[in-house]
Amino acid sequence: MAVARTTPARGRPPVRRWAPYLLISPTVLLIAVFLVYPIGSVLYYSLRHHNLTQPWADGFAGLENFRRMLTEDPLFWSSLGFTAKWVVVETGLQLVLGLALALIVNESFIGRALARSLVFSPWAVSGVLTTGIWILLYNPTTGILRYLGAPETAVLGNPHTVFGAVVVTELWRGVPFFAILLLAGLQGVPGELYEAAAVDGAGRVRRFLHVTLPHLRDAIVLATLLRSVWEFNNVDLIYTLTGGGPAQVTTTLPLYVAQRAIDSKDFGYGSALTTAGFLILLFCSLLYLRLSRFGADRNG
Repeated sequence: MAVARTTPARGRPPVRRWAPYLLISPTVLLIAVFLVYPIGSVLYYSLRHHNLTQPWADGFAGLENFRRMLTEDPLFWSSLGFTAKWVVVETGLQLVLGLALALIVNESFIGRALARSLVFSPWAVSGVLTTGIWILLYNPTTGILRYLGAPETAVLGNPHTVFGAVVVTELWRGVPFFAILLLAGLQGVPGELYEAAAVDGAGRVRRFLHVTLPHLRDAIVLATLLRSVWEFNNVDLIYTLTGGGPAQVTTTLPLYVAQRAIDSKDFGYGSALTTAGFLILLFCSLLYLRLSRFGADRNG
C-alpha cells in the first residue's frame, strides 16, 4: 500500500531555511540600533543647520557645513593636524616601549608574575583617574618635578611643554596595551625556531629580526591599528588634563567636535566634523590594512 507523501505548500520555504536568519536576528537588531542608527543620524544632521541657540535657522543645509569646515574654519585644520601628530607619536612610542616590556616579562626570572602585574596595572586605570594622578605629579609646587631639579613652572600651562607632558601621561596608560598583546604573540612563537637559529649561529639581534618580528607581524598590525583608532578618538584624558589648551594647542578633532556640538550646541556643524573624522579614520584604516597585508600568507 503506497503511503501518501506530504510536501510543503507551494511558495512556502521550509522552516530550516529561515532558521539561521532567525538565530542571528537579535544580533542584527542590536547592531542596527547601536551602530547603524547613530551613524545614520550623524550623517542626517551633518546636512542640516541644527543649532539649539538659533532654532529659527534650523533646516536643510546640504553641503554648507562641509564647505564652512574646509574653507572658513582654521580650528578644524589645526585640530586635525594635532590629531595626526598625536596619533603618530603616541602609537609609535607605545609600540616600541610595549614591545620592549613584552620581551622583558617574557623572560624567566624570579618575580616575573609580580612584574607582569605591575606592568599591566596602568591599563586598568580609567582616563579620568589617570589624569588626576598626573595632575598631582605635574603640580609645580608639590609634584615630582620639583624633586628632579626642574623649575617651578606649570608644564600643562606652557605651550612648549604641554605636548610632552600629555604624551608621557598617555604612554603610562597605553604602553601596557601593547605589552599585553605582544606578550600573547610571543607565547605563540615555537621555541624550536630559536634553537635552530642559535645552532645556525644567529645572535640575539638576528633571532629577534628573523624569528620574533615575523611571528609578531599580525599582532603588531592589529595592535597599532586598534590603538591608532583609540588615540584618534581620545577625549577623556586630554579634556580632563588640559581641556584642549593652552590656546587650543592640544585640541584634537574629537575634542573640537565636543566643544562645538556640546558646548556651543551646534549639532549640525558638530555632526559634519564627526562625519569628516569618520571618513578620514575609515580611509586611513583601510589603507593601513592594505599596505600592511594583514592576515596575508607570510610566504606569499
